[in-house]
Amino acid sequence: MTADPLDRTFEHIRVRRDGAVAEVSLARPEARNALQAVTLHELTEVAHLLRRRSDIAAVILSGAPAFFSAGADVADFENRIRAPTLLETRDVIMAGPDMCEAWEQIEAVTIAAIEGYCVGGACALALACDFRILGASGFLRLPEVALGVNMSWRTVPRVTALAGPSRAKRFVIFGERTDAATCLDWGLADEVVADGGAVGAARAWAARVAALPPLPVRMTKEQVNATAHALSHAASYMDRDQYLVTSRSRDFAEGREAFLQRRTPEFGGD
Repeated sequence: MTADPLDRTFEHIRVRRDGAVAEVSLARPEARNALQAVTLHELTEVAHLLRRRSDIAAVILSGAPAFFSAGADVADFENRIRAPTLLETRDVIMAGPDMCEAWEQIEAVTIAAIEGYCVGGACALALACDFRILGASGFLRLPEVALGVNMSWRTVPRVTALAGPSRAKRFVIFGERTDAATCLDWGLADEVVADGGAVGAARAWAARVAALPPLPVRMTKEQVNATAHALSHAASYMDRDQYLVTSRSRDFAEGREAFLQRRTPEFGGD
């Protein structure tokens, strides 16, 4: 019997199967599941392994029982974007967009089970999934603009498709915690359950999907995504270059320092 490629050991994620359902969980709790380079690579790799698996009907993505993820590992990311040339840096920062795209392209239905905080790049990843189930105390947040950079990872079109233009602007520009009830009201979440119940609820959703005929399910997912994201690439293909510009601004340096020093930043537009 040929070994299943999913039956391997990853460093920062755990993968298990239960029949037609695959579960992928972030497993770096000592760092609040921050998305390091290794984590991004492993999440992308497992998404590629799952992409066209005809024996997988649903994929659940989860974090720790008390939190999903604190987002991109800032120290690790800043080290990686100091590549020798701008061209090499531009290539390095595609790791996040590539990961989100890989998860969006999984043909099986994907469900993010979120407890506690889901911030920045982790929020971008969750938004690339088909459904999001939040524990009652969970929240989503994109803090990038408030730190002096644009929200990249081709996330803005996904937010806009789910929440509409006005709410997308509020969510991205203000970068505030958006609690589970508000996420549900805005279309960023599909169900809110009692704390600790997100994974259980996701399993119930996955079981419903697995009981359906797989061909029309996959066709419907593909059709809806094609319709909702028809212009997404045109709207976001430059967001990594926008990041290259904003990450070299004085405002970004000020935003980062103010965040670390827990003070109010003073932005000057340069």
